Amino acid sequence: MSAGIRTYLELMRYGNCFMAGFAAVIGTLIAFNILISGPLSSDFAGAFPFLNAGLVFLAVFLVSGAGNAINDYFDIRIDSINRPERPIPSGRVKAKEALYFSYLLFALGTLLAFSINSICGLIALFNSMLLILYAKTLKGTPLLGNLSIGYLTGSVFLFGASVFGLGGVKALSVLFLLAALAITAREIVKDIEDMEGDRQEGANTLPLRIGAKKAGYLAVLIGLLAVTLSPLPYLLSILGSRYLYLVFLADLGFLAAVIQLLVRNNPTKSSKMFKIAMFFALIAFIAGV
Repeated sequence: MSAGIRTYLELMRYGNCFMAGFAAVIGTLIAFNILISGPLSSDFAGAFPFLNAGLVFLAVFLVSGAGNAINDYFDIRIDSINRPERPIPSGRVKAKEALYFSYLLFALGTLLAFSINSICGLIALFNSMLLILYAKTLKGTPLLGNLSIGYLTGSVFLFGASVFGLGGVKALSVLFLLAALAITAREIVKDIEDMEGDRQEGANTLPLRIGAKKAGYLAVLIGLLAVTLSPLPYLLSILGSRYLYLVFLADLGFLAAVIQLLVRNNPTKSSKMFKIAMFFALIAFIAGV
């Protein structure tokens, strides 16, 4: 692999792109299993769409990479201090080249999504525009930036499910909601964790705007909402009893994260607990099908 290709893959943060693409395919798998075996099975019949699942992976890989590349373009000043080894501040990629590269990836990813169906295409188009807006403006906007990341992460599963049209979107809407809430809560906790560095860089995060304590209470409120709603897939007969048992472990993880934040005042540990809890939640969705 040439140094040039390696550098552009690094700009895309290809490891993160791979994980996002994999999560989208999991969304396709879960939606497929729900549609053939759950309460929505009467609306669907057919074999697993392997070709479309491959296109889902590629589309998410490209759009995620575009989002990371344009993020680096707008973060040149901060990265030159904090991450001078990154492709743009190190001089391996010119800023304008990174910008045009991101636009190319956005276009390719969105076109691939439209080749699956119009719902996939519209989600990819909306997410592409949101990623550009996030990198340019929303990242520095208290709460809106956190909500954007929550939505974008949750929508990866929704995108995978939209291979099956509105039926797929309906099947995974609860998973999307739970993922979006959990990620939003964790993003706020991460901002509390990064307060000192953000203050020095002149960032405008929620904890810096309203204080760590109030931001912590909001993160806990959103996290507890996710815990409260977590039995919904079972109660709606979308997922089976195995989901209920495993999501209980995820809920315990979320509660441990809350204790670390509110009682022990340890946002770093809380953020890690949120991450572990979300992993268990994903396992619960896969197992519950």
